[in-house]
Amino acid sequence: LAWMKVANNAHTARARGTAIEQIAAQWLCQQGLTLVTQNHYVKGGELDLIMRDGDILVFVEVKHRTTARYGHPLETITYQKQQRLVRAAKLYIARGGLSSPCRFDILGIIGKPPDLDYHWVKAAFDAF
Repeated sequence: LAWMKVANNAHTARARGTAIEQIAAQWLCQQGLTLVTQNHYVKGGELDLIMRDGDILVFVEVKHRTTARYGHPLETITYQKQQRLVRAAKLYIARGGLSSPCRFDILGIIGKPPDLDYHWVKAAFDAF
């Protein structure tokens, strides 16, 4: 029975993550971006949100915490995580035969819906 609880917690966490990403996509659309796709899986990683800001393709990593008591969600994006996101983005671009400028944004969200604080860092890191 213990494994069922773990599996259920993982499923619940995934569902919560998907819900937050949907809220994040709506918020970013209100800021002027256009949603291309969300939860895009490629070998070696997942791209939370892929959006457009004019002609720029924007890869958005969404990080959520209910409280900043144990650190801000933006602090969780390590160099290794950045490299995984860059690899995933390169695969996405290659598979789609795309040739537009791109950037990597991070959206940190703190709180519980509907009381959320958004911290959006545009061009948070470079691909090189």
